[in-house]
Amino acid sequence: MNKIEHIGIAVNSVKQAGDIYQKLLNTTVYKTEDVATEGVKTAFLQAGPNKIELLEATNTDSPIAKFIEKRGEGIHHIAFDVTDIAAEMARLKAEGFVLLNDVPKRGADNKLVCFVHPKGMNGVLVELCQEDTPKRPEVGTGV
Repeated sequence: MNKIEHIGIAVNSVKQAGDIYQKLLNTTVYKTEDVATEGVKTAFLQAGPNKIELLEATNTDSPIAKFIEKRGEGIHHIAFDVTDIAAEMARLKAEGFVLLNDVPKRGADNKLVCFVHPKGMNGVLVELCQEDTPKRPEVGTGV
């Protein structure tokens, strides 16, 4: 694991929370994105090397809606940047960690992601993130 990639915060309103965090961090929301597969709207802020991801549920069945219903707004997860998500998933599985997905999924901010179950992490949901770089055509393939 290379570094903390971001801290995810579950909120009722990305707009309202974004306004608060913009004032706090003296920066602006640089990106918003809907991740339909997760039922979430995200907003990202950056202060120096640190990123905050605000997460708003877009439907009542989303993991964020369930989290807020159970625990209220607050820190949802901590994400770590990894170089090779598949290798890191295999390593963690071999160490006995329970992963919430068997293969990396597409997440927000152009990332491949995988979550580690919080029961094995002292109650903290951990996300692995790898930059999803588009495949470049091989020389001579004409693709």
